[in-house]
Amino acid sequence: MTAPALAPAQLLADAARILPELVTLRRDLHRHPEVGLHLPRTQQAVLRALDGLSGLEIVCGTATTSVVAVLRGGRPGPTVLLRGDMDALPVTELADVEYRSTNGAMHACGHDLHTAGLVGAARLLHAARDTLAGTVVFMFQPGEEGHDGAQVMLDEGVLAAAGTPAAAFAVHVGPGDRGTFVTRPGPILAGAAELRITVRGSGGHGSQPHSTHDPIPAAAALVGALQSMVTRRFPAFDPVVLSITRVRAGDALNVIPDTAELAGTVRMVSPDAATRLPERIRETADGVASAHGCTAEVDFDLGYPVTVNDPAETAAAVGDLTRLVGAESIVSMPHPAMGSEDFSRILERVPGTYLFLGARPDDVPEEARGEVNHSPRIVFDDAVLGTHAAALAWLAVRALERHGRSRPATHG
Repeated sequence: MTAPALAPAQLLADAARILPELVTLRRDLHRHPEVGLHLPRTQQAVLRALDGLSGLEIVCGTATTSVVAVLRGGRPGPTVLLRGDMDALPVTELADVEYRSTNGAMHACGHDLHTAGLVGAARLLHAARDTLAGTVVFMFQPGEEGHDGAQVMLDEGVLAAAGTPAAAFAVHVGPGDRGTFVTRPGPILAGAAELRITVRGSGGHGSQPHSTHDPIPAAAALVGALQSMVTRRFPAFDPVVLSITRVRAGDALNVIPDTAELAGTVRMVSPDAATRLPERIRETADGVASAHGCTAEVDFDLGYPVTVNDPAETAAAVGDLTRLVGAESIVSMPHPAMGSEDFSRILERVPGTYLFLGARPDDVPEEARGEVNHSPRIVFDDAVLGTHAAALAWLAVRALERHGRSRPATHG
């Protein structure tokens, strides 16, 4: 006899039942944040939280302290991946909470909630595993904050843990209205590149600039020229943000140096812009430098690609979450945000959806309502963890059903 299918109301009730344990886990992680790819204490906390879920297949990373847990349902079917990132930021916490961190790092981006929420989804789905037709992979990832942990886990074979996933989902908390999900089809987060330009001239005495090829005016002109290039070579509806955030040249006040260095960040929301930007920047740098009798060397390092939500998976996810939490808790994001995410690397290979979940406390003071992720004063309400866990579990259930129906029939 087939077990009864999991229903939204029952899933929410089960999530509410385990909420106190998820809050305890989250606050423990918050008190003891770890940064980067090496998170030994966090990994052990996750392993303890998953302990007792019989039949869960767990593999720990070797290049990083990742955890991959595989849950096989009662019947064969497709595979769905759920991801939660685990790392913190090198930020000293200033938030006034009793579980604040004191080690100089901080979960200022809410990854402690992501980790606890994914543990919750694993527990909910494990309890209902006999009803599942397929497999769920739980991807506990270190190193999202600039360390490309997703790529490390891809290199270690996360997508081969249980066969290539048919769909992938991730939820990221933010300072929006508590319990509200926000997403959009297509690009949702920007790609990110690091830009470094060295302008080379020939220095000399500061009193005789005519006898030099001064790289500093060339570098100064290049800062403005790059802004003009962005607005004149890329459409307004395919936005690019280029910010020069560091300028370095010279040491002595009476010496014109040989070189001037510019560095900054570039964000784009289409793969086409990411492809075109290096050449456009080089053209601009070469032209401005040449006009000043100098040369330019450009290093454009594309880090995280654009995070692109699959339109069909996103439409399905919005419909599924509407059944779970109601249409009033679903908001359409009007345009991409210019932050970046290495879940983009998963979505380059697997169709899926990245969503935001509002986690601002209802009683946050008015003066603190403007705090955003990465602020040392940001506070997230862990009361959303039940909704978070239930949403991930429900997205997995529905995706398994959807992709199971689309699989070709086989005959023995």
